[in-house]
Amino acid sequence: MSATKLFAAAFAAALIPAAAVLAADANAPKAGINPVNGLPYEDTIFTDPYPEGTYSIVGLDPATGQMGVAVQSNTVAVGARTRWGKGGVAAIASQAGSNPLYGDMGVFLLERGWTPQEALDFMVKGDNGATGRQVAIIDSKGRTAAWTSPTITDWKGHKCGVNYCAQGNTLTGPDVVGNMAEAFEKATGTLADKLLAGIMAAETAGGDRRGSMSAGLLILQPKAVQGFGDRELDLRVDFSDTPVQDLLKIYNADRAGSVGNIAALVTAKDYDGALKLIAKSLELDPGRDAAYVQMASVYMTQGKMDDAVKAAAKAIDLNAKQYFQMLRTDTLAELTKLPAYRSLGDYSKFAPLAPSAPQGLQAMLP
Repeated sequence: MSATKLFAAAFAAALIPAAAVLAADANAPKAGINPVNGLPYEDTIFTDPYPEGTYSIVGLDPATGQMGVAVQSNTVAVGARTRWGKGGVAAIASQAGSNPLYGDMGVFLLERGWTPQEALDFMVKGDNGATGRQVAIIDSKGRTAAWTSPTITDWKGHKCGVNYCAQGNTLTGPDVVGNMAEAFEKATGTLADKLLAGIMAAETAGGDRRGSMSAGLLILQPKAVQGFGDRELDLRVDFSDTPVQDLLKIYNADRAGSVGNIAALVTAKDYDGALKLIAKSLELDPGRDAAYVQMASVYMTQGKMDDAVKAAAKAIDLNAKQYFQMLRTDTLAELTKLPAYRSLGDYSKFAPLAPSAPQGLQAMLP
């Protein structure tokens, strides 16, 4: 065994017992031997009479190098404990008896040259709660591996294809995973679009047989955040009756903020082009008050002050704080000085901001 694999074995030996206690097998007996790996079960293993139902999909976009995970479950905040990975390395979903070991250890092994299957086999064999797990891995080369314990709650299963792996347990039937995989294969657009298409199809096919509660989407890419972090997109719905639909709304709201460079079009006096981008933003997120502020600015620049006031009124109707915010925006002064604008709120309450304290509030004290 190489030095790297020896070190990995020692690392696993140290981590696995603690991780197994924290995310224990939901279906195993409290005593006896685990048939997967021959290890003794822990006495602390928790038996859950209402196991979580979860479906997820991991995927890769080979053109951009993005990897990601989309997930839904009948439990609170599933995105907090099932989505793992590292930009440029792998995306991992660990569910049923979700265990962070598979995320942290999986990345550790894959960074050192192990294949997804080698890493998954190693982790399953060292995990005394493996009979309560379901795990899917995809690496930056598109290689996949999946483990569905035969003892987790029916219906359960997984399907891995080109650049994805879909899985689920406690489902209404095989169509949930089958439709999730098919939707990913047929979808166009970004990786996020494809992953969301997958879980939307899974939900439409029946989804969790115990209901829905939370969902999450994670897109990984190296140096995606200010040239450093790898979480290019990290969205969650932690508690909802319609988590997949709400996740899609959040995703569209995020997209609405990046439809194009509206300011550049205004500078180039392409006002129609700017208004078209704003309309596109509002199609994605009809409640986006900032889009109406942008619209008011475009109309003001054109000298269409009545239209500018109407757009500003809509922004204020969606978000009352926009009234004072626009009053404090120097570039909108021509608009906000109008009596028609000031009548949209209680102008008597407008006052200068308190002094800022960049050195801390203590510096402001006598």
